[in-house]
Amino acid sequence: MQKGVDYIGVGVGAVIVNPEGKIFLNKRGLKARNGAGKWDFPGGGVRFGERVEDALAREIKEEFDLIIEAVELLNVCNHIIPDEGQHWVSPTFLCRVKSGEAKICELEKCEAIDWLGLEEIENLRLTETTKQDLEAIKEKYPNGLPNLYK
Repeated sequence: MQKGVDYIGVGVGAVIVNPEGKIFLNKRGLKARNGAGKWDFPGGGVRFGERVEDALAREIKEEFDLIIEAVELLNVCNHIIPDEGQHWVSPTFLCRVKSGEAKICELEKCEAIDWLGLEEIENLRLTETTKQDLEAIKEKYPNGLPNLYK
């Protein structure tokens, strides 16, 4: 049985903001579970018995060697991908970096990473969840993201 395919999968996402107000994105690789070749707010799957915040911290550490802290729940995405036969439900958290320098740790899943401003993100080819999260950011923070480092 495969989560997200044989039953609804639970994922979790991170809008990681650095002290300069830039947001971390990754370009999904060819072996990514879905959304290959698209830019994405990072995240991953939640394991049985794992809190979503703990899953998020684990995934970001494994994939990008960053230690993050979830500050607040931003959005809950319904990620239904009929063309790929997948269905996920994914809460997304607004996060800050506690330590580390971002690097790609799983080369087969990620082609590139970058820190970008909101206006730059809108011009990228984005995953559906990232599009939903971007709309949530605009709605919740019409004057720009809050400073998470006060």
